[in-house]
Amino acid sequence: MSLHDCRKAFSETLVALAEADPRIVAVANDSIGSSNLKEFKKRFPERMVNVGIAEQNMVGVGAGLANGGLIPFVCGASCFLTGRALEQVKVDCGYSRSNVKLCGMSSGVAYGELGPTHHSIEDLAWTRAIANLTVVVPADPAETSSALRAAAAYEGPVFLRLSRMPVPDIHPADYRFEFGRAPWLRRGSDVTLIANGTMVARALEAAALLEADGIKAAVVNMSSVRPLDREAILEAAVAGPILTVEEHTVVGGLGGAVAEVVVQSHPARMRLLGFPGEFAPTGSPEFLFEHFGLNPEGIRRAAAQLVEESARVAHETHPVR
Repeated sequence: MSLHDCRKAFSETLVALAEADPRIVAVANDSIGSSNLKEFKKRFPERMVNVGIAEQNMVGVGAGLANGGLIPFVCGASCFLTGRALEQVKVDCGYSRSNVKLCGMSSGVAYGELGPTHHSIEDLAWTRAIANLTVVVPADPAETSSALRAAAAYEGPVFLRLSRMPVPDIHPADYRFEFGRAPWLRRGSDVTLIANGTMVARALEAAALLEADGIKAAVVNMSSVRPLDREAILEAAVAGPILTVEEHTVVGGLGGAVAEVVVQSHPARMRLLGFPGEFAPTGSPEFLFEHFGLNPEGIRRAAAQLVEESARVAHETHPVR
């Protein structure tokens, strides 16, 4: 299975967008290398703004460029773009409805060895709470490219959460991303795995393992966190238990967003799998995924337990006579 860095798709697509539309500009916080903007800078030096390590200023500059009629892609490590500049993201982008595209690079625990200061496992909780801000977590290069194009065409602020960790191809090259739509990647009747970003491929691997156990697991790619695909969530809730899987704290992230829909529309048993509301330790991404059960085997185990618990509760509630 070949793996690919989504930043390559991001870079190539941004260059293609800039070739077609002179309004496209890039803004960075001394992160041209880590954001894969070297080619963009080479091709469009007059449209590359590097503000240095000043994230609040970076978002403000992006908002100003948007107010001037340009379409700025504001790029920086997600932990700093969201953590340091959250007020500007809220006021200059969300409240003002500025046409800014915020690109949170190296999200989750991609900077694993740099520790908790560089883990970005709260960014979805922060950004999805901001009114008017669309939030997207692509799962592979094809979805990254399509989501980037959708963001450029959309009039309003968007937060794209992008990883630097290589992932396998999940979608075909011609896949078309849509805000508020979650594709079903696998059908199953016993449990639904709802994931996004780097966890989608792992959820698919877990579903294959569960099939060997006699458990039929569906897999949904909930890349659009705001707006959510409420119909897909409702369909999953009607079918049975739901396991959400995310490279994020379980407090306020994808799991919380799905649970908000479930509890209001069709209560179902759920389990939220992610970082358990604590600072993740220092270590490689793979070590952290294994430590917190965010690998295929851990997802398999959590799903199997959820199916077993659901069956037991159903039997206790409606015993066979």
